[in-house]
Amino acid sequence: MRILTILQIITIFIFVTSCSNSEPETFKEEEISKKPEISEEIGNKKETEHKDNAKEDKEVPVDVVKNLSQTEEKPMYVINSTDWKVEPIDKDNNEKLVLLTIDDAPDKYSLEMAKTLKNNEVKAIFFVNGHFIQSAEKKAILKEIYDLGFSIGNHTMTHTNLNDLTEEEQYNEIIELNHQIEEITGEKPRFFRAPFGSNTDFSKKLVAEHGMVLMNWTYGYDWEKEFMNKDALADIMVNTPLLTNGANLLMHDREWTNDALQKIIEGLQEKSYKIVDPKKIKTL
Repeated sequence: MRILTILQIITIFIFVTSCSNSEPETFKEEEISKKPEISEEIGNKKETEHKDNAKEDKEVPVDVVKNLSQTEEKPMYVINSTDWKVEPIDKDNNEKLVLLTIDDAPDKYSLEMAKTLKNNEVKAIFFVNGHFIQSAEKKAILKEIYDLGFSIGNHTMTHTNLNDLTEEEQYNEIIELNHQIEEITGEKPRFFRAPFGSNTDFSKKLVAEHGMVLMNWTYGYDWEKEFMNKDALADIMVNTPLLTNGANLLMHDREWTNDALQKIIEGLQEKSYKIVDPKKIKTL
């Protein structure tokens, strides 16, 4: 009987010991099963953070990308806001300068004019009217002119006198065209010329706020009847007494201007004028 009691005690002791040893094993198994879940969650978080950081490192603000071309050329010239002439920033620069500008682009002859300028290795600003870039064909022409290396200016959507418009209408005439030009070329216009050279206080402020240089002109003749042929126009453009150092020459997308352009370029160069690259004009 005593032996039986001793055996029972031993059996109970073994059973209790066995139970107490199995509890930690169960806990450890649960603990191990939870660790991968925590590790995976942290891993996912780090991976997401890494992707976000990589995205931040690689992404360049849109405005920076679209304005890169503005910083490619070191400014060498400024536009005089009193007489609209182009002047060298370096006062020791004694070159005779002229600036070529072409309004009402791209109507019918702008691309031909751009190619003539390109063949002569000279630059100009093409001032665009919005109603000329509403078709896919005209959008492609404007992009080609831009890709040839020419600066694109804002000449309003519909070529309406700004003094006849409300401030809201003026805003739409100018800013809507900015958006359309940027959509086509990838770059916002750096220059603005009002139709008929007629600005308002509102348009001047708006243009400045959007970083554009306001520009009128020194002289132009191709809208006058007596100069609507290539020979008369080529002659007056290079022999007028208004041709002086820094002159800002106004031309238009017209058949006779297109035909006269080669002679105008040659005439200016024969008189030792340097035709300014608009990309080297300082902007706001």
